[in-house]
Amino acid sequence: MKILIAVDGSEHTKRMLAYLSAHEWLRPGNEYTVMTVVLEVPKRAASYVDARLVQEYYEEEAEKVLGPVREFFAQKGASAEFVFKAGHPAEEIARAATEGRYDLLALGSHGHGALGNLIMGSVATKVLSLCKVPVLLLR
Repeated sequence: MKILIAVDGSEHTKRMLAYLSAHEWLRPGNEYTVMTVVLEVPKRAASYVDARLVQEYYEEEAEKVLGPVREFFAQKGASAEFVFKAGHPAEEIARAATEGRYDLLALGSHGHGALGNLIMGSVATKVLSLCKVPVLLLR
């Protein structure tokens, strides 16, 4: 099974990874890609600095999230590819899941509820509306 695991470094990511581990989703034979999305620097602001500097910023921010997940996978003896994108999280995650032809997308949800989603929006809700791949949503 080819599984995309979307992470944001929050407590919800930690709970999602613990669930995947406890329920034996992290097993040999599956192919894992762990992805995080860094919010894109506004184009107008990016135009004032060297493109290399912006790319380094993206890489540093992504590593803050991916580093602990890398360690988690190493402790579990599981291998994965680790990637990041810059952009809107929901759109990038849904695009990657669909274009990468994944069998499953796993992600944690903050679980704000209907009113919270209405006021604050929800990456998970938007991913569900955009994604053409089965989603395992964990709270």
